[in-house]
Amino acid sequence: MGTTSRPVLIPSILVCLILCCSAQNCSNHTFLTNREYSFCSDLPFLQAHLHWNYIPSTKTVQIEYRAAQNSTGWIAWAINPTGTGMIGSQALVAFLHSNGSMVAYPTPIASYIPSMKPGTLSYPVSNISAEYSNNEMAIFAIIGPLSNGTTVNHVWQAGNSVSNDIPHAHPLTGPNLQSMGTLDFLAG
Repeated sequence: MGTTSRPVLIPSILVCLILCCSAQNCSNHTFLTNREYSFCSDLPFLQAHLHWNYIPSTKTVQIEYRAAQNSTGWIAWAINPTGTGMIGSQALVAFLHSNGSMVAYPTPIASYIPSMKPGTLSYPVSNISAEYSNNEMAIFAIIGPLSNGTTVNHVWQAGNSVSNDIPHAHPLTGPNLQSMGTLDFLAG
């Protein structure tokens, strides 16, 4: 019996190794542009990753948030300066606009039914842009200066639909409700 299961076991192990090694993570990501980041984190939900550079002299952070998404959906990444969940978070959202270009903008999240329209955040945001490639959306921005130190509560999201160039609510179950954590931009 040991000899008949060995031919099946070895190919199965090889397939598992190939799939595990080829899985996308933040450390083996190839950027479409010449961007480079000192730190990255594979976020535990929504097939998402965050890359960043913290610049101590200006207390600013260059970020790239990217997540698996189809062309009809949207992604968002946010800092919550007042709590740990969605309410109060200061978000950057991106999606494929009806004109065919990627759009990214800031939006504050003040309720469980936010407008998701462009708005002003409680911290400065500049150089915000987005791209879509290989079923993955990415948001780029410079945030700060950060006034409350380098450790932040952050939230990330993905939704399935956009209409009239406004993202619709994300699912209210599973990974969407778990997509939050604490991050130290300085320590990595």
